Amino acid sequence: MIALVIAEHDNASLKASTHHTVTAASQCAGEIHVLVAGSNAASAVAAAAQIAGVSTVLVADGAQFTDGLAENVAEQVLAIAAGYSHILAPATAYGKNILPRVAARLDVAQISEITQVDTPDTFRRPIYAGNAIATVQSTDRVKVITVRSTGFDAAAGGGSAAIEHIAAVGDSGKSAFVRRELARSDRPELTAAKIIVAGGRGLGSADAFKILEPLADQLGAAMGASRAAVDAGFVPNDWQVGQTGKIVAPSLYIAIGISGAIQHLAGMKDSKTIVAINKDPEAPIFSVADYAIVGDLFEIVPALDAALS
Repeated sequence: MIALVIAEHDNASLKASTHHTVTAASQCAGEIHVLVAGSNAASAVAAAAQIAGVSTVLVADGAQFTDGLAENVAEQVLAIAAGYSHILAPATAYGKNILPRVAARLDVAQISEITQVDTPDTFRRPIYAGNAIATVQSTDRVKVITVRSTGFDAAAGGGSAAIEHIAAVGDSGKSAFVRRELARSDRPELTAAKIIVAGGRGLGSADAFKILEPLADQLGAAMGASRAAVDAGFVPNDWQVGQTGKIVAPSLYIAIGISGAIQHLAGMKDSKTIVAINKDPEAPIFSVADYAIVGDLFEIVPALDAALS
């Protein structure tokens, strides 16, 4: 069996989610190929070739792949799909946009957001906001899978895969890139951060969120938020952690003024160490916290910041 991993990249670099997906692929098949569909993506190709366990990097180069349009990448995957028993991509916005198109065209059921591989045809995935784990067995001729990166360790480097250039499919003409609006920040990317300081509705306002910044700066942390804080307009959407936001599993997650709705817990409960600060001793967040501080966050956070200084 041979597995195909669709690399997530920006042409200049490979996203960390690809390394986690390769680990999942290694548990599905004995041989792993990685597809890099991009434009002038030599750096991303070189990075993919260095992932341990990857035997071949397939390179489809063309201007139609510059912006990662799902319609074009999906067509490229379909053009080479016949030789693979498993097709995997990260369960990110990138992978979730491509693989449903591939699964539909192959007339197979997609297996979404797996966190464990039991056998090459049996997988585990969270359901009901992570409160239950479903075991899914597929009899489809090819398994189309999105991988939740928090469920698998990142594949190591040190590989030396062969690089093979393949014929690129033409532009599908079904979509066109208009513009990209990027949120600029000096802090680490939320899904890749080792430490996250997250705030909730308990902070009360957008201005109050500024109390978290010195703490995040001292720790070199990314900043996140609950859906309630995002919906209230306190912070941008891309800060949201949870089932409908970003799934994270940092080494340290500090939840401040977050009650712990089930949707939020689904997005962060796999964090290695969780510290919760909330004035409500019955807050659900304390059920998953390793360290719980009950009290007024407006007193505790400045005190914590001062102690770290």
